Amino acid sequence: MYNFKIATILLTCISSFSGANGPERKIDNLQLYADALVKPLMQENHIAGLSIAVSVNGKHTFLNYGLASKANGTAVSEHSLFELGSISKTFTATLACLADVEGKLDLSKPVSQYLPQLKHTAFDKINLYHLGTHTAGGFDLQLPDEVKNETQLMDFYRSWTPDYAVGTQRIYTNPSIGLLGVIAGKAFQQPFPAAMTAHVFNKLQLSNTFYEVPAASMEQYAQGYDKTDQPVRVNPAMLANEAYGVKSCTADMIKFVDANMGIGPMDKTIDAAISKTHTGYFRTASMTQDLIWEQYDYPVSLERLQKGNAYDMIYQPNKVQEIKPHAKAKTQVLINKTGSTNGFGGYVMCVPAQKIGIVILANKNYPNAVRIDLAYQLLSYLEKEGK
Repeated sequence: MYNFKIATILLTCISSFSGANGPERKIDNLQLYADALVKPLMQENHIAGLSIAVSVNGKHTFLNYGLASKANGTAVSEHSLFELGSISKTFTATLACLADVEGKLDLSKPVSQYLPQLKHTAFDKINLYHLGTHTAGGFDLQLPDEVKNETQLMDFYRSWTPDYAVGTQRIYTNPSIGLLGVIAGKAFQQPFPAAMTAHVFNKLQLSNTFYEVPAASMEQYAQGYDKTDQPVRVNPAMLANEAYGVKSCTADMIKFVDANMGIGPMDKTIDAAISKTHTGYFRTASMTQDLIWEQYDYPVSLERLQKGNAYDMIYQPNKVQEIKPHAKAKTQVLINKTGSTNGFGGYVMCVPAQKIGIVILANKNYPNAVRIDLAYQLLSYLEKEGK
């Protein structure tokens, strides 16, 4: 773990000369503070490039470090494209909620109502919101490799049986949210990537966010690096788009975070859909499970935030208690999501009541705990500066 003593010393120094409280000084101080955190973190975790976006009351600051590609020496910028991994799931949840808001589906209805081929299976008793809260009953983390087309996909779901009663265990899984994405795309009568682009990306003006990076944007696509520092990028597979396939940049992602804090002009339906993703469905021992987003009452300790994002929450079953009635979106909370592919690691968090949001994207899959420590330190600094 990198040394936070550097940051503590620097924060003391910054406080001692912060008499000039103008925006330029605050930005300079944030840069200095972030430098002391990020540079040793990158060195210790062998991260080639990292981009941070911060939003405070809708004002954005970008902090960029290192290289998007070691081969050609391209520097990271807020327009560099990173693989979001499971942060992509928050977009899938948004599209599903948009379909709900527009009356195209009902998240409280059974899956088999929208996929007749799954009638008379376990999906007669699994509702759509179970798919978006990891509580359907026990899918494996990944879809089997042999599932390569839609026919095989439906065969897989027809033959699947839950390990646990629906709504009793949270088991983090791609086949679950992937199926919700399939249904959401069908609700708009479009292939999933086209539906997402037309109804979410475009409405939020995310012009540099893609499933398949176009040729004109390939120069912006950062090179990912695996555990042995070999170049790697995500391989397409069934449900990749729905579960982990988005490529985006901090310039776009901070706009998405703003939208999740109710900042910026938005279409009323997309605003309602985003708010609906913040519905509290289940309580775990450490956090509330929204639709993909994970929610904590704020203020929250770093220890609790780390516990809620620990690998045991990804790889092990966790008991849940359903919140009845489901809790409406709140603002005095911290919501967050981690995401990784073999060559990339990301984290997004925001506190709507404080109007503070943070995006951290890197071209290396490094430990969640390190990402969360970094974001929490930045959040604490921003709150102090705002007082």
